[in-house]
Amino acid sequence: MTGPLVPFREFVLKVHSRCDLACDHCYVYEHADQSWLTRPKVISDEAISWTARRLAEHATTHALPSVTVILHGGEPLLAGPARLRRVCEELGSALNGIAELDLRIHTNGVQLSPRYLDLFDEFHVRVGISLDGDRAANDRHRRYADGRSSHPMVLRAVDLLREERYRHLDLGLLCTVDIHNDPVAVHDALAALEPPLVDFLLPHATWDEPPPRPDGSPTAYAAWLLTVFDRWTEQGRPMPVRMFASVLSSLSGGPSLTESLGLAPTDLVVIETDGTLEQVDSLKSAYEGAAATGFDVFRNTFDEVAAHPGVRARQLGLAGVSETCRRCPVVRSCGGGLYTHRYRSDDASGGGFDNPSVYCDDLAALIRGIEERTAATESPAVRSPDALLAAHQDLTRTLLAVVHDTLDGRGGALWDDAWRLAAAVEADASGADALDAVLAHPYTRTWLVDALADLDAGRGLAEPAAERLAATVAAAAVRARLDLPVPVAYRDGSLHLPTLGTVVLGGPGERGTAVVRATGHGFLVRLRDAAPGTGLRIMPDEPEGRHWLPVRVLRRAPAPALLLDDLDPLRDCFEDPAAGRLPADEAEAWADRMAEAWALLADAVPDQAAEAARTLTTLTPLPAGAAAPGHHGPGALGAGPVTGANELALGLLSGFRRAKLRALGEVTDLYALDGTWEHRTPWGNEHVTFSRLLAETYERAGLGLYDPRFLTGVPEALEMIENAAEVTVDGKQLIAAVRKEISGTRSAAGKNRGKGLSPAGHGTNVLASDRKVTFD
Repeated sequence: MTGPLVPFREFVLKVHSRCDLACDHCYVYEHADQSWLTRPKVISDEAISWTARRLAEHATTHALPSVTVILHGGEPLLAGPARLRRVCEELGSALNGIAELDLRIHTNGVQLSPRYLDLFDEFHVRVGISLDGDRAANDRHRRYADGRSSHPMVLRAVDLLREERYRHLDLGLLCTVDIHNDPVAVHDALAALEPPLVDFLLPHATWDEPPPRPDGSPTAYAAWLLTVFDRWTEQGRPMPVRMFASVLSSLSGGPSLTESLGLAPTDLVVIETDGTLEQVDSLKSAYEGAAATGFDVFRNTFDEVAAHPGVRARQLGLAGVSETCRRCPVVRSCGGGLYTHRYRSDDASGGGFDNPSVYCDDLAALIRGIEERTAATESPAVRSPDALLAAHQDLTRTLLAVVHDTLDGRGGALWDDAWRLAAAVEADASGADALDAVLAHPYTRTWLVDALADLDAGRGLAEPAAERLAATVAAAAVRARLDLPVPVAYRDGSLHLPTLGTVVLGGPGERGTAVVRATGHGFLVRLRDAAPGTGLRIMPDEPEGRHWLPVRVLRRAPAPALLLDDLDPLRDCFEDPAAGRLPADEAEAWADRMAEAWALLADAVPDQAAEAARTLTTLTPLPAGAAAPGHHGPGALGAGPVTGANELALGLLSGFRRAKLRALGEVTDLYALDGTWEHRTPWGNEHVTFSRLLAETYERAGLGLYDPRFLTGVPEALEMIENAAEVTVDGKQLIAAVRKEISGTRSAAGKNRGKGLSPAGHGTNVLASDRKVTFD
């Protein structure tokens, strides 16, 4: 087994090995492993003490911030209040000052009373109760040995937990699926109890002892669960359902939320009443001794158990599932199913777990069914360019708030003053709009990301970050014409106001603080210590002069108005260094070239040109040479000299596609587990990661609308992406949009054929070996 040892974070502690019910689907008493017969009924003082000692040792070794201990059985309440108190005291004392203890208990509920709940309140023990639905569903399996119903007693326990004094202890309900039960009735009975969580569990089964399928359907359990899902959705999702939440999370690129689904490594170990250490309890359904490790708390550490081959096999992620599962598109969500459910005694290796789950067809149908039912709920940013821009504005503001919260008053006077003044600007309607406009400048993201990285690394807030916030607030106040004095630091004699320009206050090396104050259609800049009424009066629209260098605006129809930003100190975020201030004639030449290139785009790809016009805000000149993706928010384009309108048009289009894909990836997950699989590109016959396949396909599709030769291989690539395990719901919606985008466009795009354009080996190098345009 390879890979680092995964420490345990969840510990199932058996405090009593017998039960007061005779549930006929119980894996402890009714399945293959009957080791319960040899266990002590109640955990001993010695086993409790050694368990506590081992927990503290494990938490210390791995610096665990918290550990979860689940008191279990049999029926754990049969241990009695005194024994349970001893357990809680020992565990809490051992972990005090080492790790937070999250104590839970899973019970059938029939013994639950205020006496127990008062004890659990004292030690913060949360309670999960097993309940299979309404009375008919619950009594199908969960009965007393004499056949009596347990349902009234369980409902009494649930009602107790719903009382205000105990509500904070309620962990939720565990429901074992039986397809003979009415799924709607089960859902409604559980929902009526208003639980904080419902956990549906597939009955434990293996290929040797498969689950019952009365109608022979290979997807009967999926059909049952999807009926519950539909009812749950129809009722407004009245409570969280762990299984559904896990599938929805993984479909969206997030983690699985339960051991029974997904590829997360197991981090659970079981301590039996005699101190024996075992693997996950459900393995008792496979065969006698399947859960055994040969270890116990008296002689062995938890690290020794974590290194056990059986435990390691469940920590390998994708490498730990069968070859069939590794090739399956839904493996990210199902993870091959619960490890126990894969067991087959007569497989090719002579018996083992290297098989798909006995619920394989059910899991695939469930995941696909949930995906189909939630396809319309993808991120709005995938559907709407305006929503994408709004999401990035929210992201920028969130980053700013996170920086401020992380500073927690340690930002210094300049930051604190700027933050206070930002609130004053935002309180004004025009000021709020102006602040949004300045925050939307692509290079705002540059300093925010850098500032957060510095804080996360413990380096503190760099001076330029505090200075940039003040300059941002000052620029917003000027744009909104708010009579508000804003202190702003300047360096090397220059004070830059993002989106507006640079005020020259002195020479190289000179530093200080100036106050910026809007005055009518302009603003006044004076040194902070200078006399009132003195300083420089600046009109933002006035031509370049000795003290004022405005950010020029390219205005040449049909191209959109773009800031020609050759001043911003943060613009140097491309692989090639940014060019310095351009002479006026070169700035005019850029306006002409952009207009010519945009005319070609507007004629050939009007939809993309219109979207790019809403997205592009800033052009930053670069010197000749290749440029790589930058480090900024959406809307910035870095460009070097180009030879003609066709080259620039193709570069703009290429950059726009790459920029949009990157922007989408920053606000939603289009894929997960990138690099786990390799894919062969249809155009270059090269093995690449999913992210590269998606990026090249998306870019080539956009270029193919301009010149159809770029569409070669794109349909095949789209098919590969749709059927890849990495793609998420949002990723699939994006690919569906691309399919719609390129359908029926070959003839329309043909107008640009033969204009000296040639498709390259892949979309990241469409301008041959010396790419001069990048837009990220």
